[in-house]
Amino acid sequence: MKQTKVLVSLLACGVLLAACGNGGDKENTKTEVELGTAGEFPVVKEKLSMTMMGPSTGASEWADMGFFKGMAEKSNIEFTFTTPPVADFGTKLNLAFASGDLPDVLFGTDTNTLTPAMEMDYGSQGILVPIEDLIAENMPNFSKVLEENPDVRKSITTPDGHIYSLPMIHRGNTAIWPRGPIWYNGEWLDALGVTELPKTTDEFYDLLVRFRDEDPNGNGKKDEIPLTDVKMDSTRPWLMSAFGITDRTIEEIDGKVVFTPVTENYKEYVTFMNKLYSEKLLDQEVYSQADEQKKAKGQNNQIGLFPDWFSFFTTGRQENEAVMDPMFYPLTSDINTERVTPGSPRMGRSTFAITSNNPSPEATLRWVDYFYSEEGADFLNKGPEGDFWVYAENDKGEQVRVFAEGVDPTESEEARSKVTPDYGIMVPKVEFPSDPSSNVLPDANAVSDTTFQDFLTAETEEKITPFAKVTFPLLYLTTEESDKVRDAATDLKTYVEQMEAKFITGLEPISNWDKYVQTLESMGLEEYVSVHQQAYDRWASAE
Repeated sequence: MKQTKVLVSLLACGVLLAACGNGGDKENTKTEVELGTAGEFPVVKEKLSMTMMGPSTGASEWADMGFFKGMAEKSNIEFTFTTPPVADFGTKLNLAFASGDLPDVLFGTDTNTLTPAMEMDYGSQGILVPIEDLIAENMPNFSKVLEENPDVRKSITTPDGHIYSLPMIHRGNTAIWPRGPIWYNGEWLDALGVTELPKTTDEFYDLLVRFRDEDPNGNGKKDEIPLTDVKMDSTRPWLMSAFGITDRTIEEIDGKVVFTPVTENYKEYVTFMNKLYSEKLLDQEVYSQADEQKKAKGQNNQIGLFPDWFSFFTTGRQENEAVMDPMFYPLTSDINTERVTPGSPRMGRSTFAITSNNPSPEATLRWVDYFYSEEGADFLNKGPEGDFWVYAENDKGEQVRVFAEGVDPTESEEARSKVTPDYGIMVPKVEFPSDPSSNVLPDANAVSDTTFQDFLTAETEEKITPFAKVTFPLLYLTTEESDKVRDAATDLKTYVEQMEAKFITGLEPISNWDKYVQTLESMGLEEYVSVHQQAYDRWASAE
């Protein structure tokens, strides 16, 4: 592609509605930017300076990070940074919008800090730049993502037809997980001679009874807790799926929006969980304990089944020992004979946006597009050679990555956090499946041990991927729709949470189900579902 010269204008406040009275009374200016070839470096022929705002995890100043220094060398674009701490970032961002003192680029935001309502509001005012017409010419890598995943475009397009932010796309080995899975204690299964995991709720119940009664931890005490969680928040979606629904919220089922907490399926779920609780198969402290208490029980070998991102986070075992703890297999029940699990939409929205102050949206999009390639995503994750890693030759004459001098392999994540912002926050990129050749080794002749990752991949492909269903797509409500359901959303959520705990623990008898449903209906349930049906239909029909 030949080099192009682009004249980029910052529109006057008569065109940008927000400019008047919102820090937008600057003179109309033009910046001449000579671009290179899209998808190649340098992005611009002459050095270009911009400003960026993002949340800091405190590990290092962004200006000192090898990643940003390396990108400046590659792209010819240099940034100066405003990086409030993560805890304060949302407040500082709101103040920046209110004052009009905005950077050229927002990086590392998410839907909690740059909310859908903010995108639509500031986008409609012209404060955030719509980028949908700039993607094809300036973002070859991201264009390929949209081509291969049409739902991504639909989910980042607002009701006014514009795209104001870029997402993080998850394609890693465990990207389909909506949260950490449930894990069986492999030592207990071995102790009881269990060779096949339960596949129905009846078989599941029977195994929990054995966990309770047959002393699988072998200490001669009746201290076993068959199943545990913290407020059911992690186990709920996996266990609800046995009854044909995948979360305690609105759900799309065959094109119809359903509020699952009023369905017969959900009633069967809470009835089953009440049975487990009443028979002490479910932790009696499930609604009162913190995650630290759950983990303490796991490290004391008192738990048979538990949720966590990885099982060794709860058991305290070594990573390579965790391959003995199998992942929960999805169950069926009398009310649901089709196996299903909750699935992640595999993306996080609102990680990157361009403001009306930006001197060249085209150059900025070419800069960020690099991270939607495998090479660029790896560069964002690990930085350039020299800071976190270097090449070394092994005894086979191969070039492999090893930790740079001064990096302690046992504290490698701490070292990496000083090199890149891709640590603890959402960033604009595609997270690709891990490639062993991209691993960083302690020394050139070390062997990259992928045993645990291979285990996770195999368990996921057997027990989640074939059955995964996204509960409800990521989509935008219009401002009017949001206004209609805002109060009802809070009331419904709060009441359902309270009543679920009461139904499961027996404080509220299941016989009061009809009264519970009537109360939800009185809170505006019908309109709440109707509004989300309208939004879903708009999303589903979008091209």
